Amino acid sequence: MQIIDVRTPSEFQGGHAPGSRNIPLDQLEARISELDRSRPVILCCATGSRSGMATRWLRSLGYDATNAGSWASVVIAS
Repeated sequence: MQIIDVRTPSEFQGGHAPGSRNIPLDQLEARISELDRSRPVILCCATGSRSGMATRWLRSLGYDATNAGSWASVVIAS
């Protein structure tokens, strides 16, 4: 599993889920090669809106992607 936080770098620096990587939503298309297609992608952000957009886009490309919503919920679930 790979946890991707699609918030801005400054939001990510303010707190993030353990083990998550920051790939801002506006950079996701350009940085998609950083994702391992063979592993599930868990996406998070501040409220679930941006990660929802990222999830829908990645699913359209065949990725096993799940919207976890807020990064804080990923911390609680970890």
